[in-house]
Amino acid sequence: MSSTHQKICLHSKLFKLIWTLTLLLPGLRRTEGIMATEEPSPPSSMESNKPGFPKQILANKLEDKHLCNCCQKLLRRPFQAQCGHRFCSYCFNRTVRDGPQKCSACIKEDIFEEPTSILKQGCAFPDNAARREVENLSVVCINEGCTWKGNIKEYELSHEGKCDYMIIPCPSCKEQIRFNEQERHNERECPERTLNCKFCKEPFHFKNIKAHDEICPKYPMICEGCAKKKIPREKYVDHIKFCSKFRTPCRFHVVGCDMSVSSFLISSELCSVGAALELQLHSEKTKVAELGRRCTDLEVKAGMFENVVCVLNREVERFATTMEASNRQHRLDQDKIEVLSNKVRQLERTVGLKDLTVAEMEGRLREISGTTFDGVFIWRISDFTKKRQDAIAGRAPAMFSPAFYTSKYGYKMCLRIYLNGDGTGRGSHLSLFFVVMRGLSDALLKWPFNQKVTLMLLDQSNREHIIDAFRPDVTSSSFQRPVSEMNIASGCPLFCPLSKLDAKNSYIRDDTIFIKAIVDLTGL
Repeated sequence: MSSTHQKICLHSKLFKLIWTLTLLLPGLRRTEGIMATEEPSPPSSMESNKPGFPKQILANKLEDKHLCNCCQKLLRRPFQAQCGHRFCSYCFNRTVRDGPQKCSACIKEDIFEEPTSILKQGCAFPDNAARREVENLSVVCINEGCTWKGNIKEYELSHEGKCDYMIIPCPSCKEQIRFNEQERHNERECPERTLNCKFCKEPFHFKNIKAHDEICPKYPMICEGCAKKKIPREKYVDHIKFCSKFRTPCRFHVVGCDMSVSSFLISSELCSVGAALELQLHSEKTKVAELGRRCTDLEVKAGMFENVVCVLNREVERFATTMEASNRQHRLDQDKIEVLSNKVRQLERTVGLKDLTVAEMEGRLREISGTTFDGVFIWRISDFTKKRQDAIAGRAPAMFSPAFYTSKYGYKMCLRIYLNGDGTGRGSHLSLFFVVMRGLSDALLKWPFNQKVTLMLLDQSNREHIIDAFRPDVTSSSFQRPVSEMNIASGCPLFCPLSKLDAKNSYIRDDTIFIKAIVDLTGL
């Protein structure tokens, strides 16, 4: 067990002992100045509502025991939990306000143990010893320019939040200023400060001083005619109406009159340009009336066109609805066509597979129909001339016969023929070989294969067959139990001279020859 864990366990046992004593002896006073309580006071009863002190104010070396396990700052009003960890009263109260919580410090130190490591209301007590130790730590003010020094208790009582060098935001303009410059800033520098107008006494923001001067009803103005000063703006208009020296441009200056007249006489005088304009105005009114009548006619026609457009719009909307329905149906039809196309492709693939299966079955049926199970097999080779030419050209030098058996569950065999010879008989003889094949019943048979084999080229007049017979060499791999589809062929490379087949003979008729194989079944 680690030393940290031992300390935590010791704190836990001490806490339980104090808890029991406070319950049994309500009048008991805790030693070393600890307050008398019947049970630990919850953090919510403490007057502090702040987290710990900042670590930067510490003048000496920082020790972990002085840190809150929640906010990681210097302990303020420390509380010790049942597990032995210390917290600021504010941090502890905030942690357990929503119900019991697991101690994160116990989890971090891997010493979590229920129920000791569960933090909840009433499970912690004020750690006055730790509080006195923290309050006696030497600290300095971290605000630039401040030389204050003392301990944490003095810092909290007389300096925290009161330092003249503390940087705070102005509540109005949000500018960062020193605490001791707040009054001067509010009176002289803050653009958001409020002033009272010296003319109308109304309050306004300093930044709006020009805008206020332009609308202030008491702002003093100077008459441009008589030069009278300090005329309030609210009375300036009345002044110039009766001022005989104030002159204003003629009301027709926008159309060419450059005279200036007294505002006092402006209502009774009319310039020559004005008289001409009055005549022109009468003529223009007549034209306007005519244009008004034409506009009325055009409005009537426009109303008729609007009705026609409304009818056309309804037709267009009906057509658009029909078109949209047609498009939806077209998309549905396309989806159905795609589904049916997929089904057709799937059926085509299925039919193709079925055709392959049928072809395979037909091939197997033909093979089975030509298969013998008595060791005697006659091989009919048609189109002899063409097949021999293929053999001479190298396109198909060899041919394999269908398989035949010594019995239904006996040896499986076939013949291999080279119509232009093979090995020592190439180009001069017809070569015929016997091949042992892998069968389904090989495990029940005797190996190596040791039955006499007779090979014959039949004379179709039944006079002189070409015959060759041999008994297998049991040491040859050709007659051992097959490990692949067929063993190496063994037989007669000089079975029949090709000259015999070229001359007129009875071995070839209708471009067909017959090869016969007889396997001696003795001993099987």
